[in-house]
Amino acid sequence: MSRSDYRRYMPTPETAKARGETARQHAANMAKIPLIQNILAGWQEMFNEPFKGLTTDGTIIPNLFKLAPESAPVEPAIIAANHLLSELSEEQKTAAVFDLHSKQWRNWQNTEIYLEDYGLRLAEVSDTVREAILEIMRASLSANGFDKTRGVMKLNGFLGELVESPAILGEFSYLFNLFGTPSSSEPWGWQIFGHHLALNCVFIGGQMTVTPTFMGGEPCNADTGPLTGLSIFDDEERLGLELMRSFSKDQQAQALLANSMVGGDLPEGRRIHHDGLHLGGAYCDNRIVPYEGLRGDDFSKLQRRNLLDLIEEYLGTLPAGPLAARMSDVERHFAETHFCWIGPRELDSAFYYRIQSPVTLIEFDHHAGVFLTNPTPMNFHVHTLVRTPNGNDFGVDLIRQHYENAPHHKKHPGGHHFHGEE
Repeated sequence: MSRSDYRRYMPTPETAKARGETARQHAANMAKIPLIQNILAGWQEMFNEPFKGLTTDGTIIPNLFKLAPESAPVEPAIIAANHLLSELSEEQKTAAVFDLHSKQWRNWQNTEIYLEDYGLRLAEVSDTVREAILEIMRASLSANGFDKTRGVMKLNGFLGELVESPAILGEFSYLFNLFGTPSSSEPWGWQIFGHHLALNCVFIGGQMTVTPTFMGGEPCNADTGPLTGLSIFDDEERLGLELMRSFSKDQQAQALLANSMVGGDLPEGRRIHHDGLHLGGAYCDNRIVPYEGLRGDDFSKLQRRNLLDLIEEYLGTLPAGPLAARMSDVERHFAETHFCWIGPRELDSAFYYRIQSPVTLIEFDHHAGVFLTNPTPMNFHVHTLVRTPNGNDFGVDLIRQHYENAPHHKKHPGGHHFHGEE
């Protein structure tokens, strides 16, 4: 596959949205726009809801997730986190270190609008602190997961150069937070978010989760400068399209929800201005997303293998042990897994797909331009999402089990809450 030429959709200096603004100036200007005000109000309303978890019908399926050792790299992550803490001032700790159960976990978003008054913005800290933050991420994620994360960040900086907004769209225009106390026995974690990126990493002993995960790019590849050749989401795009094209006519008919991404047979209201077609975005922690599309038990053996390979591409942000455990969960629920599609099926076309089961929700969505000017979705602007349905985003269900089962916590029943219920 090849990507469309984004150079055709470069804004002029007169039409560039944020040319020459600082991050705070841009945020203040955006906050005056009625559409943005409505989006922010909607986010606040969802944020105010107690956390429940994403479901298909409003009912959490119990007993899906189990506490078990998975060889998560908790010790290297602890060393890296403690090093960061040793480099922070008291003021920085106040801004970016929260109680494990803080509702701030859910207060992430994937726009460039810098409204937050908390966290460590990587562009505004010392080189030493920034490197310490990156080391926590490196210690926690797989090598491929860290490289992909850094690719998202670097291409954000590339976009900033393209549209002359480096203070808003930079390689380090991201906020970092720590939750809890780094420990090999007690839950703790970290979060990074900003334009086209959100990772929520939680350690529970030798287990870990890293959802919600948001990764995107506009554009998804660099064609000039030191980043020339850097490209992200190639496999997610290619494998998804190959799978859809491998289906029989009957299978495609079951998987296909609409031929058009922007109108036509697309149901009214399905496209949302700031989220496009994806349903699991920022603050959508309790969203009801019914199953749609082709069921896993209607896949051939080869198609099953290909879908598992595609899922592993997304879950591969995790290191080897946790990845193997998550893939085992996925395979156990394969018959209930659904794959759905919106858009054309031709090579180089723009499309959306979703993979959904009791234990994972994955979305891939081509988008219209935000800083570039393409009015309809094109394949050089991508959003991807991974969530853990049924109450285990942010590791919530595993943390609940930890507090219910740990002997030193049983002495104090009812003394613990978890994310979003304080």
